Amino acid sequence: MLRPALSSPGATLRSMISEDTVVMPGVFNGISAVSAHKAGARALYLSGAGITNAALGVPDIALATLTEFAQQAAYVTQVAPVPVLSDADTGFGEALNVARTVIEMERAGLAGIHLEDQISPKRCGHLDGKSCIEPLEMARKIRAAVDSKRDPSFMIVARTDARGVEGLDSAIERARRYEGAGADAIFPEGLTGEAEFEAFRGAVSIPLLANMTEFGKTPIIPVSRFRELGYGMVIFPMTAFRVMLRALDETYAELLSTGTQAGILDRMRTRAELYDRIDYAQYDDADRRWSGN
Repeated sequence: MLRPALSSPGATLRSMISEDTVVMPGVFNGISAVSAHKAGARALYLSGAGITNAALGVPDIALATLTEFAQQAAYVTQVAPVPVLSDADTGFGEALNVARTVIEMERAGLAGIHLEDQISPKRCGHLDGKSCIEPLEMARKIRAAVDSKRDPSFMIVARTDARGVEGLDSAIERARRYEGAGADAIFPEGLTGEAEFEAFRGAVSIPLLANMTEFGKTPIIPVSRFRELGYGMVIFPMTAFRVMLRALDETYAELLSTGTQAGILDRMRTRAELYDRIDYAQYDDADRRWSGN
């Protein structure tokens, strides 16, 4: 059934971070959130690339709007009663736009958002050819975001993409500036190894978020190691999406080449399994109860 949102998802996420490193599988719509939650996830990450790729079928280059992000966020928070942190790209504009972004994303039931310091149209954090706005301008956006929170526990995570543009030292200096502007956590993007993650941990005092994406600039590092490095959150933004996409490609190719799904039935969730996953019986029970039967 659709579940009521947490009364203060930001406070819940902050409490979790204070206790241990929070593992946040990436989701991109309602059914992926249901699946991750039922697999045991205690918190989720709503991927901007996932939203853009899945909903629009286009690259993650700031083509999705705030309205589309907020709508997907609302879908996710309604079916997964756990804290959800969402990508918010560059805030969909300048400081005043960032203020509205916080209002809409908080209203969607999220625990927080992250904002990045790229020039829009942005690029994936693990691609070359990025550009960053001036640090003072990003600090202005962060102050606007912090001032626009209704719930003080709603998390504003400042992401810096400067490592691949200006170098590690500059990225760390930006992180310090963003911390001073009021960010609740720092997300250093595109780091190339454990030593760089460690350098960030030594430079800032607020929680840190690690992006454990695949096929990018960061090597595969287990959560256990991020725990040792002192990171509060680890996201896996596109892991499930990439597995799903390969399954989609293989399924359509099989169907079109053979004219039947008979050879891939063993790879499917059955009708009963699907209905169990989406709590179909609970909807029927509720409908009967409301009908007085």
